[in-house]
Amino acid sequence: MNLAELKPLLTALAMPPAAPLLLAGLGLLLRERWLGRALLLLALSSLWLVSCNASAVWLAHHIVPQVSALPAHAAAALQQQRVQAIVVLGGGVQAMAVEYGGPQASVDTAKRLRYGAWLARQSQLPLAFSGGVGWANSGTTVPSEAAVARELLAQDYGLSPRWLDGQSRDTAENALQMQRLLAPDGIRRIALVTHAWHMPRAQKAFERAGFTVTPAPTGFIETQQRSLLEWLPSARGLQASHDVLREWLGLRIAAY
Repeated sequence: MNLAELKPLLTALAMPPAAPLLLAGLGLLLRERWLGRALLLLALSSLWLVSCNASAVWLAHHIVPQVSALPAHAAAALQQQRVQAIVVLGGGVQAMAVEYGGPQASVDTAKRLRYGAWLARQSQLPLAFSGGVGWANSGTTVPSEAAVARELLAQDYGLSPRWLDGQSRDTAENALQMQRLLAPDGIRRIALVTHAWHMPRAQKAFERAGFTVTPAPTGFIETQQRSLLEWLPSARGLQASHDVLREWLGLRIAAY
């Protein structure tokens, strides 16, 4: 087994909900001692907090570098930055969507593709997509993100990406594969499309690969409803907190 294939497992264990649940389990084992009861209380309270969208919003604004959205008139901004191409990063695949009878883009991938397609139409710039089979699906029959993205772009947006990378398994490989594909056409200045919480790490990877990057983030984590409901646990809040904390961890690891 490639050691990189362990990354999804180790990351999942270090992130909520697994980490608080493991802490709670330890607290139950030590429940006859004050330390065990304290660990159980800490685990339950931390699980509640990270499951609240309000906590996710706070984390997104404080523990990862901030990125700004492109202005509504994006074409002018991209022209000013002399951008040569729009590069969209994959965000996963739904292995089987029963209603479609096959695989589909995940929610994250679909959101990035929609914004990338919109930018490509607004700016008349060529489109590139990068995403293979991630480490979490290594060894499975799940198709590459690129194959699913190509079909979605054609069917839903009437677009065909000029460059398509179906080999990369993580963000670092996204950058290296795109450099290999775009270099022959002299493409060095790109608008990079990914989620706002993923942009700082992705931008660094693409800049290390030799690109000049104009961030084009989507999927910002923001307040969704009135204050009281923002502090109640929800699946959306837990997922958002998980995404931000995972990126924070990725940035810390990348710094070494």
